[in-house]
Formats: sequence, structure tokens, C-alpha cells
Amino acid sequence: MEITGRLTADAIIATTAKGNQLVKFSIATNHRYKTKEGENKEVVTFFSCSYWLSINIAKYLLKGGLVEVSGRVSASAYLDSKGEPKAGLNFHVNSVTLHGGHKKNGESTAVSSIQEPAPPAAPEDDLPF
Repeated sequence: MEITGRLTADAIIATTAKGNQLVKFSIATNHRYKTKEGENKEVVTFFSCSYWLSINIAKYLLKGGLVEVSGRVSASAYLDSKGEPKAGLNFHVNSVTLHGGHKKNGESTAVSSIQEPAPPAAPEDDLPF
């Protein structure tokens, strides 16, 4: 399954009891539609995501960034501190694609990726003409 949404907070790196590390983050998706009465509606769905393949991606997963993730979804049910039943959607991520920037201090900033260094420039005296 693939979903595209905005990050609701900066990603965090968590460590399991066995010492394994993973990246945890949350994505919000929006679905807009118009009712038969002509009223505009919007449904927001939140996914709690976990990514186990590399913790290096965490520095790029910043609040407000647009990401596309693929993986599988599972549902969880639990009781909150007041004993009320709650449910959530968990997304077990296999791949992450960064699509946009995050907002920092009201300005949109492009999310950069790791880039290969530029090849060295040819010396001027080695010109082919």
C-alpha cells in the first residue's frame, strides 16, 4: 500500500529493548469531498509510522514535509489512561520518498537529500582544442 501525506512532527529515533533502532513518525492524509447537499467535507486520517531499514532518514523527516511511503497497514486497539477504548492505524514502512519541503518559521524550505560530490574540474591546460 502507498500513502502520501504530511509529517505531523519531526521524526524520532527509538531503541527497542533488544537494542534495535527504528525511526518513528506520524503522517496525516486528507480526503476532501462534497456531500449531496453541496457541503464541503474533509476527513483527516493519521498514521503512526515505523521505519526499520536506516535511521539516517530521520534527519530529513521534518514536520510539514510531504512524503510518500509504501508498506503495510495494521490496526491497534487499546485502553487509554482513563479506561476508554481507543484505536489507531500503524504503517510499517518499507520505503520513503521525500516530495516536498517543511515549514520552518513560516517559510517553506526544500528538503535536501544527500548528494554526490561534484566531479573535479578539468585543468585549463588540458583543453581538447
